[in-house]
Amino acid sequence: MSGDHGTYYLPDPTKWPVITSMGLFLLALGFTLNIHSVAPGPWVMLVGALVIVVMMFSWFGQVAGESEAGRYGHQVDTSFRMGMGWFIFSEVMFFAAFFGALFYARIFSVPWLAGDEVLWPGYEGGWPTAGPTGANYIGPDAHEPAAGQFSSIGALGVPLLNTVLLLASSVTVTIAHWALKAQQRGRLAFWLLVSVVLGFAFLYFQVGEYMEAYQHLGLTLGSGVYGATFFMLTGFHGFHVTVGAITLTVILVRCLRGHFSPDNHFGFEGAAWYWHFVDTVWVGLFIFVYIL
Repeated sequence: MSGDHGTYYLPDPTKWPVITSMGLFLLALGFTLNIHSVAPGPWVMLVGALVIVVMMFSWFGQVAGESEAGRYGHQVDTSFRMGMGWFIFSEVMFFAAFFGALFYARIFSVPWLAGDEVLWPGYEGGWPTAGPTGANYIGPDAHEPAAGQFSSIGALGVPLLNTVLLLASSVTVTIAHWALKAQQRGRLAFWLLVSVVLGFAFLYFQVGEYMEAYQHLGLTLGSGVYGATFFMLTGFHGFHVTVGAITLTVILVRCLRGHFSPDNHFGFEGAAWYWHFVDTVWVGLFIFVYIL
């Protein structure tokens, strides 16, 4: 219902939660059918994904419209901030689980197996867990590993470049935020556009790195615990960068349409928080996956 409800905002009745549930159900059902090789599986997944995409555009658009119409007060703003804070905390715990798996495998499991002549006789341990000794990929002329072996990817090259891109994007997002608070719409749009370009450039180079790993280095998701942890950490991070880059693109479109003001721009702030979180995770990933 609309109108004055004291300090609390009461949203109008909406159909979107039900539609979201239907989309998620179809997506899960299609996935289940697909893994059991039932013919309609991929199509059911596609329908579910389309329902979710339509819901996101429509429901988020409705929320943006309500915000620009001035229907949200301090209580709603506080709720948004608390919700985004808890969401990012849940993402921190998500990545903590994968970093924990990496540390456990490298610090505990590998040394234990190296000293166990019953479970794995002759295994000498070491990290990476397979492949030629000291085989870090250093360029296109590197020796391609034999079957069953792989070369790991060193910190120099694409990983270092991607680190620079993401750190630079954090700076440009912050500059855009300052411009928004100073009501400098031109600077806001420019620096936000630079942030979006840097984010998608990161994804471009990561896709190239994955292609190099699979085609020439023998490093795949099935390359033992090293390959599994490498692709789970970098892959999920890449997914988060994709979500963040799309979100920043939506925020850029809203900025170009005149949305947000110095006193009312949590949509921008929430996207910026998420982007800074993604960049922080990459710094830890770059150190513990590529360098150490």
